[in-house]
Amino acid sequence: MGQTTVSTDKSLLIDAVDLVKTYVMGDQTVHALRGVSLTIAEGDFVAIMGASGSGKSTLMNILGCLDLPTSGQYRLAGEEVETMAQDQLASIRNRRIGFVFQQFNLLPRTSALENVELPMVYAGLNAAQRRERGMKALQKVGLGERFLHTPAELSGGQQQRVAIARALVNDPQLILADEPTGALDSQTSEDIMRLLQDLNQHGMTVVLVTHEADIAAWARRKLVFKDGLIVQDVAQRPGFGLTQQVRNDSEEAVR
Repeated sequence: MGQTTVSTDKSLLIDAVDLVKTYVMGDQTVHALRGVSLTIAEGDFVAIMGASGSGKSTLMNILGCLDLPTSGQYRLAGEEVETMAQDQLASIRNRRIGFVFQQFNLLPRTSALENVELPMVYAGLNAAQRRERGMKALQKVGLGERFLHTPAELSGGQQQRVAIARALVNDPQLILADEPTGALDSQTSEDIMRLLQDLNQHGMTVVLVTHEADIAAWARRKLVFKDGLIVQDVAQRPGFGLTQQVRNDSEEAVR
């Protein structure tokens, strides 16, 4: 299947054209991306799927300004990312992007509030501003009363909520979630996906990488990668989440 690009009347947040990424490993050249083009509108919810080595994580790193393409163009909110120096990339990550990871990446000996405050330290906010915004972010994810708890005193789902609060605290335009439910049980995964869906319904753009079809089903749009190319780009019914997926699988089994 060929490359596909979904057009939209909404404002574009992500505009990537012919992204190529190659790595040289010894005498081998690895073609991680082979000319990927896509657009993502503000307020979209996109799931990226694909087998290990398909290119999905490489794309996520480029979209998150953690890496640069070998060639091609990438604009995030109109800014030309592919020409940026490392300090400029760090700035755009801090201003425009919130990251959520599979293993939470929380500092173990610090409170939930201190973990959430960390991006604001890099942004130069004072202590009073950090505390006010950090508490608001924790309240948004339902953990306002747990702000003094360390990660060891929180469940896996609560730790991921802290990580999401940390991602939200600088008012980003984009949430990038890399296997956000990979370390969680099914019920907790559903809770986290409902939270991401709620954020999306309030205008946040969400892009997540997952290998789980029932997690991808929560998104409005699904991209499937294979051999460094997008081989599928389809719209999905909003809110088609884990519970509905299980119900449909059960109905299919009965038939």
